[in-house]
Amino acid sequence: MIQETTAVKNPMRRIKISKVLLSCGATDKNLEKAKKLLELISGKKAQIIASRKRIPAFNVRPGLEVGTRVTLRNENAIQLLKRLLEAINNAIVLEQVSDNHFSFGIKEYIEIPGIEYQRDIGTRGLNITAVFSRPGVRVKLKKLKTGKLPHRQHVSPDEIIKFMETNFQTKFI
Repeated sequence: MIQETTAVKNPMRRIKISKVLLSCGATDKNLEKAKKLLELISGKKAQIIASRKRIPAFNVRPGLEVGTRVTLRNENAIQLLKRLLEAINNAIVLEQVSDNHFSFGIKEYIEIPGIEYQRDIGTRGLNITAVFSRPGVRVKLKKLKTGKLPHRQHVSPDEIIKFMETNFQTKFI
C-alpha cells in the first residue's frame, strides 16, 4: 500500500488506498462481454450485480442482472490504478472527488496502455473507483461490537487530491 510520504505525527492519520473497484453496466448478451472485459483488464474473476429495486422507467426489476464488477486490493490495485490513470492522461476533474473516494470513467478500453482490441468484446467503457481509508476503519466495518467513526477519520477531498498529486503525479482540473 502506498502511504502518505510526508511525516505524519499521528499514525492513525495516515492515508492509504484500501481498494479499487472496476464496474461495467450491461444486460443480456452485453453482460458477458462486460464480464470478459473486466476479467481481461484485472486478471481476476468478475462478479455479476443483480438489481435490488424496481425502476419502471428503465424496465429494471428486482433480481435482474444489470452489471458486473471487480474489486482489487493491495499492490494489484495500485499497479492497475497507475495504468488506468494513464488512459485519461493522469487528469481528474475536481467534481469526481468526494469523501473517501474518487471515480472516473474510460470511454473505450483500448485507451488503456497494454490492452488491444478484442473482437468478441467490441468497444466498451468502464468505471473506476478508488477508495481511501485510514487505520481504524475496521471498527465501523466489523460485525460484532461495531463502533462509530468520527467525521475527522474520513478522508477529505483535499487530502485525496494532495495524496494523488504526490504519489501518482495526477493533475486535477
